[in-house]
Amino acid sequence: MRLARRGGADIPPSIRASALVFRDPVSLELQRRLLQFSVSDASVLIVGETGTGKELIARYVHDNSPRAGGPFIAVNCAALPETLVEAELFGYEKGAFTGATENRTGWFEAANGGTIFLDEIGDLPLAFQVKLLRVLQEREVTPVGGRKTRPVDVRIVAATNVNLENAVRAGHFREDLFFRLNVARLDVAPLRARRDDILTLSEHFLHVYSEKTGRQDLSLGKEAIKVLLHYSWPGNIRELENAIHHAVLVAADHVIRPDDLNLSHVALDKTSGSDADTIRHIIHDLIRREGKFSLDDLVHMAIEEAYEIAEHNQIKTAKLLGLSRSQLRTLLKNHRID
Repeated sequence: MRLARRGGADIPPSIRASALVFRDPVSLELQRRLLQFSVSDASVLIVGETGTGKELIARYVHDNSPRAGGPFIAVNCAALPETLVEAELFGYEKGAFTGATENRTGWFEAANGGTIFLDEIGDLPLAFQVKLLRVLQEREVTPVGGRKTRPVDVRIVAATNVNLENAVRAGHFREDLFFRLNVARLDVAPLRARRDDILTLSEHFLHVYSEKTGRQDLSLGKEAIKVLLHYSWPGNIRELENAIHHAVLVAADHVIRPDDLNLSHVALDKTSGSDADTIRHIIHDLIRREGKFSLDDLVHMAIEEAYEIAEHNQIKTAKLLGLSRSQLRTLLKNHRID
């Protein structure tokens, strides 16, 4: 497949590039793993917060795999009623239950020869998980009300925004199913933990929506850029896309200003409370992904990040970290942060 080049990443031209415009080192590492996993037929588990583009990544895996010519079926497991999960995924035969007036193919058979994407797999009922495990092991399904199994040739790509290891420990998710799914794992960092992507994504969305609305003369103003970089983005890429789309629609002239982003609650003249959350999340993600940092390393990174957020203003940095200015100066000196 021919790839288009945008923002430092190779992306298929056939899909939206929302989550695939890469510049941050964290994202470039994700891209490297994507390229490794796509060419195999292994099950893939995508882990990330809501709005980080997990389905787009699943489509990337499919579009760059030997199964690219086959179907890609996306199923939101959280939206399936518990009583209909098995019928929806495996199909059913006429008379299997009230309302089953004809045979119906399930999503697994619909994905035959291609990829089935099981989004929010952590929401599947525990009783159904053992049946899904059997399908992964035997590569065959039995429709509800049927007695004969049907072979299926599908690749499984699953996604979750919950910690499945914790769900296993709590007895909400089967350990054997987790091991089956967790063959090739992709951890998608939240946007606040890959800040070098923010402006790249913003420019991408600005290009997309200005083209659609005929406002190609728009650009991001300096104050709008400051808001974009300092905001914590709890809604991740989806929220950023909506913010830029809104700005394109309402901007009064050629320059997008902070109010145009519909994020006016973010203060421009002081460090917002969300910045503390930003630091916590960055450290959390580093420990979870790497687990090789000393306490001194983490302190250094926290100080450095706070110093950047506060634009090298020592008073703001000290306030953000809960320190006196003299304490901060000592730490800056000890950690050789200029």
